[in-house]
Amino acid sequence: MSDLSRPYRTAAVIPAAGRGVRLGPGAPKALRALGGTPMLIHAVRAMAASRSVSLVVVVAPPDGAPEVKNLLDEHALPERTDYRVVPGGDTRQESVRLGLDALPEDVSVVLVHDAARPLVPVDTVDAVIEAVRDGAPAVVPALPLADTVKEVEPGAPGEPEPVLGTPERARLRAVQTPQGFDRDTLVRAHKTVTVDGGEGATDDAGMVERLGAPVVVVLGHEEAFKVTRPLDLVLAEAVLARRRANDGF
Repeated sequence: MSDLSRPYRTAAVIPAAGRGVRLGPGAPKALRALGGTPMLIHAVRAMAASRSVSLVVVVAPPDGAPEVKNLLDEHALPERTDYRVVPGGDTRQESVRLGLDALPEDVSVVLVHDAARPLVPVDTVDAVIEAVRDGAPAVVPALPLADTVKEVEPGAPGEPEPVLGTPERARLRAVQTPQGFDRDTLVRAHKTVTVDGGEGATDDAGMVERLGAPVVVVLGHEEAFKVTRPLDLVLAEAVLARRRANDGF
């Protein structure tokens, strides 16, 4: 059981400094329109929909913080939640760290959410927060895989690739966001774990794993998919249209 005597203030950090190359040229992915509203605004609303989230920090492109601040000001957001925009870094890992640096001291639970997952339901957000409050240092929403997965030896694009093995599908999960963390654990991971590659860490829970701290999975949701390619936008528009028809969303 969670310790009800301890104050829990929850904040969400949304790194939104990437350009989204796979969606093609144009505006950064987070600013692409979905149902006439930028995806970033949908993602912010998704976090603020949880009554547990008292602050949402949006990490903007390094030179785009004023533009993102204006964007948030232009759209209706839940008034019970505070919003803050900070400039990001050159990598997602650096941007998340800058978002963490902007959190007030009384925040003890941190969500890290992809701006490109605009339609995550509030029940998923609440399930992640509850698991952290119940004592898990890191929590990841995830779904079982529908497809069999093959491990291959990577080759040139378009060339046949040798199969190295077939992992047992029942043991695999497709990870989503928001990922939830005990704040101290996530800060320690960002200070101590170095990830190679130009992007740095793209999975904060993976950084916590490298600390040796436990990470648990809760059930995700099919509507928390990541909008990465043009076909994903078509699916997201369909989900949004259905919500508006059914719920007046």
